[in-house]
Amino acid sequence: MRQPGLRAVFFGKYLFMMRILPPTTVATGLLCLIVSACSTTDFASAPGSQNERRASSYANSGRHAEAAGVYIGLASGASGPERDRLTLLAAEQWLDAGDTRRARNAQRSVSTPTAGELLRLWSANEAALALRDGKPDEALSLLDPLSGLPLPLAERARVEALRADAWFQKDNPTQAVQLFMQRESWLDGRREIEQNRRRLWAGLLVSDPQVLRSAASQSTDPQVQGWLSLGALATSTGQQGIGWSNGVIRWRDANGGHPAEFLLDDFVISDGVLAAYPRRIGLMLPLSGSNAAAGDAIQNGFFGAYFPAAASLDEEQQIRVYDVTAPGGVAAAYNQAVQEGAEFVVGPLLRSDVIALANIGLLPVPALTLNYLPDEIVAPPGLYQFALAPEDEASAAAMRAIDDGFRRAVVLYPNNEWGRRVASSFATQFEAGGGTLLEHRDYLPSSQDFSAEIESLLALSQSVQRYQRLRANIGGPLQFDPRRRQDVDAVFLAADAKAGRLIKSQLRFHYAGDLPVYSTSFIYSMDGRSDADLNGVMFADTPWIVAPPPWIAAYPRLYAEYWPGERRLGRLNAMGYDAYQLVMSLFANRDGTMEDLIGASGGLYIGTDGRIHRKLAWARFERGTPVAMPEVPAATLPTQTIDPQPSFGEAPAWPDPTSKP
Repeated sequence: MRQPGLRAVFFGKYLFMMRILPPTTVATGLLCLIVSACSTTDFASAPGSQNERRASSYANSGRHAEAAGVYIGLASGASGPERDRLTLLAAEQWLDAGDTRRARNAQRSVSTPTAGELLRLWSANEAALALRDGKPDEALSLLDPLSGLPLPLAERARVEALRADAWFQKDNPTQAVQLFMQRESWLDGRREIEQNRRRLWAGLLVSDPQVLRSAASQSTDPQVQGWLSLGALATSTGQQGIGWSNGVIRWRDANGGHPAEFLLDDFVISDGVLAAYPRRIGLMLPLSGSNAAAGDAIQNGFFGAYFPAAASLDEEQQIRVYDVTAPGGVAAAYNQAVQEGAEFVVGPLLRSDVIALANIGLLPVPALTLNYLPDEIVAPPGLYQFALAPEDEASAAAMRAIDDGFRRAVVLYPNNEWGRRVASSFATQFEAGGGTLLEHRDYLPSSQDFSAEIESLLALSQSVQRYQRLRANIGGPLQFDPRRRQDVDAVFLAADAKAGRLIKSQLRFHYAGDLPVYSTSFIYSMDGRSDADLNGVMFADTPWIVAPPPWIAAYPRLYAEYWPGERRLGRLNAMGYDAYQLVMSLFANRDGTMEDLIGASGGLYIGTDGRIHRKLAWARFERGTPVAMPEVPAATLPTQTIDPQPSFGEAPAWPDPTSKP
């Protein structure tokens, strides 16, 4: 039986780390991206014709696709060994350009050489392709014999870089760093040396942070240890937040003059002053009753964010968790947190509790709520608001449609409070962006047949009426296909997965299968049923669900493994993760501002009203599965809260983030 009230969590003794963050191995497919991180032929010789020297010049300036084009053109006019040499050079340049398909095709057109330069070129290309396929042992079997040969400088540099890439894939970053450091000793120009270091850095950034920490603790070489420890810091923090900034300051103090320092010039780090952070945080959540699952999901996400940042904190941080469903409610929980020394409070979750917290008046300790206040209630000083608001997703859908070039839309939404709120947000943002809302219709969520609503929305009924009038005038049968209105660019569909599957199918039946359809995350229920009927639907969602940032890419899988009951609450795990990051940023600034964060629930930024807004990820259903889409351009992000349009009716707050409309 869950005990309501206070639960104190001291991180020095808490075993959460053992449950959620076991050592993991980064997917080899991701690691092979570093093969094309930068050129390995920056000082290649340029023998032969003027055209070949031009190709070499393109390669040296990073124009690898153009270099490959010149080489393959020269190969088409050559024969024998010369044709093979030029073809292999083209394959090398396509590899550096990231065009694996063309590189592989060119490589296959050359028979395996027996000796000499052709064998060396062929073997290096084969090794690079093996790394693209996540086969580092196969790559090393080709590269190690080459490493023992007296090679020209350009070939030596390429072979050793590929060997280092292979050791990164084998989860041996120490060996990889040592190879890159040795490779640097052969380079003369500043540009080549910086490129070597950036390629080393690219390998660290796709490595497992726990592997890097372990390797750093075992290394006796200060330069190697510096590379590994900085890589571990970067991969565990995403190179943002207080964990990163304070960690960089400490790293610089401990590694003065290290060759990796120039990489940090790209980041805004305070001048040697550690950012402030709260030593005690109060976390107020519903931990009993009907919303306990939501509270637990947020709590697990919150703790999961702490551990990567813990190493950069100079003092132990204490989190105390309070159950707002205990006697006294949110007011009692907040007052107890303040009395017990909390310097920042997170929560509550439900909007009714957020209102109760705001009604306290002046807050002696700042708070980050996990829902928005109603627009008519002014937040007291020190109260920040963070929410997974469906209205934000609808606004994002409107901006996405505008960015995709659509200016005339129709809206189909459920006849309930949630539906009116979401439809209002879409309409307001769409028209603010220069679009025109042509029509909107509501539907009964419990219905199975939406034909009447779709026909009215798309003016199909008017087409039928025109046919009937024409037939009556002529007095005989006519060949007839209903025709929908042609001025519609896009459809915004507010629906859950069950209704969405039916409506999308019926849109196709009613001659609207070609119209782009936008929606919110609610359409992706993760209920285990096929989403093939939703193919083509685009929706806004948290990155945690559809496109997690690299430093938390393993988290959704781990959370699903250790808390399978929370799989459908992954968005709340993401919210908890981001809440911790927001506390650290807000506390460090203390002036109502903060640096933008790339979070698990979206790109996070603060408005002038103290609300945290999200730039969402986008996905499209393809073959029944969500596939990540390119991001919305940052210039279109909203800067203020959008008020609902009254034409959709009044809509009170959605009180329970786990409930369905």
